[in-house]
Amino acid sequence: MDYTLIIIVITAIISIYAFSNHNVYDRLILWPRRMHSGTEYYRLVTSGFIHADYQHLIFNMFTLYFFGQSVELILMLMNKSILFPFIYVTGIIISSLPSFLKNRNNSNYMSLGASGGVASIMFIVIYYDPWGLINFFIPSIVFAIAYLIYSAYASKKRQDNINHDAHLWGALYGLAIAWAIDPTHGQSFINQLMHPHFR
Repeated sequence: MDYTLIIIVITAIISIYAFSNHNVYDRLILWPRRMHSGTEYYRLVTSGFIHADYQHLIFNMFTLYFFGQSVELILMLMNKSILFPFIYVTGIIISSLPSFLKNRNNSNYMSLGASGGVASIMFIVIYYDPWGLINFFIPSIVFAIAYLIYSAYASKKRQDNINHDAHLWGALYGLAIAWAIDPTHGQSFINQLMHPHFR
């Protein structure tokens, strides 16, 4: 099953619908100040399926497509394909928790986007093949580092509701869960980092 494409289609449909329906947008966005009741915790998941605009949506889904295909192949070879949606959704949740905890009393803080889940998937690829080429010409680790640098820059500017902080936490979660799935690969990961190659 192509989980990557299914997630992209679902995310695109929900995001595009929310662009024109403010009530839906308001109900799905991560809004810590409103989440004192357990009935609102669903926002930790739903905020990952809406985006600020088309550019935000396309960037996240483009990234998910290229890295997601690789992760699905990795999991398929281990007979663990079913883990893909679990990793993606938990990546969204785990990467949103720091922002939620930090801003529980900040009524002005809201965030959205699939960034945490996407970063989790991205860094699983880094774990297995840091110098592998994405789209035939960009080493995955170079793309990932650029992604995180941009996230740090955008987080400091804070001019939108995009949860740029989630990129870092999603990346760390991706590495952690990749190691949990296959800890024997850890030494190989370090060796690959120390010996750059382009193929």
